[in-house]
Amino acid sequence: MRTKSDILRQLVDPGVIAVVRARKASQALPIAEALLAGGVIAVEITMTTPDAIATIREVSDKLGDRALIGVGTVLDVTTCRTAIAAGAQFVVSPICRPELAHIANVAQRAVMLGAYTPTEAQLAHEVGADFVKIFPADGLGANYIKALQAPLPHLRMVPTGGVDLDTIGDFFKAGCAAVGAGSSLITKEILEQEDWADLTRRAAEFVKAARAARSRLPA
Repeated sequence: MRTKSDILRQLVDPGVIAVVRARKASQALPIAEALLAGGVIAVEITMTTPDAIATIREVSDKLGDRALIGVGTVLDVTTCRTAIAAGAQFVVSPICRPELAHIANVAQRAVMLGAYTPTEAQLAHEVGADFVKIFPADGLGANYIKALQAPLPHLRMVPTGGVDLDTIGDFFKAGCAAVGAGSSLITKEILEQEDWADLTRRAAEFVKAARAARSRLPA
């Protein structure tokens, strides 16, 4: 059983959190296997995936000793509790719901609450979120993260949306703890064709880019 400190460490190393919105439940396990083969350890299975809770349980049972399986798009306390019981090691919400942080913290699971503004980001931190999900980040960019980081350097921010191989380095340079990658990593074409080999290749590229960006940061 991972400790919470283990979970937190694995979320930021290499710092790529794959956001999985599978079209059908049967895709989730091969997606997670392909991501793991490419070096992406953190796999966030969203509640928009069909039969998400059962899927989290299956993937956790089969890969939980090697991968870090979490739940995403959590909007209510019932979902949060049920997903943790199914094996989710981290909880991600696109909104700032303080109750979710409390449940995850009691269960010794990592929690990431959503924010868009400085006030929301600080509130997420104050209610116990380990990370702040800046969402949607595609219209904000790395400069917004850098601007937030200046007065709020204690926040561990994870942008989701707008993170791809061209921008990932800028996000880490701006001070992000990790990044969330969805359709830029698990593309529409990959899902349609179930091309898991290509997913492994893309995952490796994201990990390489993340590590390269981190290596260039000041010690």
